[in-house]
Amino acid sequence: MIIIGVDFHPEFQQIALVDTDTGELQERRLEHREEAETFYRALAGQQVRVGMEASGHARWFERLVAELQFELWIGDAAEIRTKRVRKQKTDRQDAQLILRLLLEDRFPKIWVPSWENRDLRQLLWHRHRMVQARTRIMNQLQAVALNEGLRCKKRLWREHGREQLESIRLAPWASRRRRDLLELLDRLNPTIAELSQAIEQEVEKCREAQRLLTHPGVGPLTALAFVLIIGRAERFQCGKQIASYLGLVPLEDSSGKRRRLGHITKQGSSMLRFLLVEAAQVTARSIPDWRSKYFHLAMRRGRKIAKVAMARRLAIQLFWMWRKGWDYEQVKRFGSHAGQPGTGDGVQ
Repeated sequence: MIIIGVDFHPEFQQIALVDTDTGELQERRLEHREEAETFYRALAGQQVRVGMEASGHARWFERLVAELQFELWIGDAAEIRTKRVRKQKTDRQDAQLILRLLLEDRFPKIWVPSWENRDLRQLLWHRHRMVQARTRIMNQLQAVALNEGLRCKKRLWREHGREQLESIRLAPWASRRRRDLLELLDRLNPTIAELSQAIEQEVEKCREAQRLLTHPGVGPLTALAFVLIIGRAERFQCGKQIASYLGLVPLEDSSGKRRRLGHITKQGSSMLRFLLVEAAQVTARSIPDWRSKYFHLAMRRGRKIAKVAMARRLAIQLFWMWRKGWDYEQVKRFGSHAGQPGTGDGVQ
């Protein structure tokens, strides 16, 4: 069997290779893509295991390894970094470290989503970026209107508000800017509507997302993003792990009797964190218990921290709905501790 440790970079990769049958050790630097592809295709037909850190810009390499039917292990970059003993760091030493971890069966392998999952994530990210672009354009048009004494807020996007905006007399370049921004806005709206419809169609195919939709404040985009990014509910044992995975837990730097907590870690998917914060605000307006909890936290810690806290609560509740196969009505009936010793409620 051939085992290869790869230190991957966008332009090249440094590899450390060992043949377990002969004991032969090689180290090479392969330029992307031609040299690297030629090297790996020459190994076709043999039993090969490739290990590398999780990184971006490697989709073509993952497709190549899958095509050649090699075994690909992707490791947690942070955990691999903690296993480095020397303070000296080079590409060659990184490849040697990955190879050593593979040989010693200490490689921190992580879960990797399927190609279908990744492609659907591109749909979510594309719509998310289009909405952000539309928001920036709308904010610029609002600024143009305010500078001319027109304060309509949301009414600016209705038919009468737009007529008022277009009727304002502006200088030549300001008029050109207004016209271009309106044209971009008219082009983005149909695109976003089409992407939203595609997301709704994907939700109809996913039972887990449909179940999460029953929770107040959760829409198709949030439900599908939660399912795609979490992947499998069995990966996590409790709600704390979900909150940590999504970066909704505070930074901690504690030692001895001193405990110091900071802001949230912001690890994981920034898009899902954003969606959970937005959905949690709608949930807080819909459910009295959530509303009272939100205002209580807002008075003590401020609105920003209260929003994040409610987003964490929503993420944990969605996780248990998925894990137990419950919809929102069952969660209300039994609660999150149903079936545990010492509780009066259980599944009947």
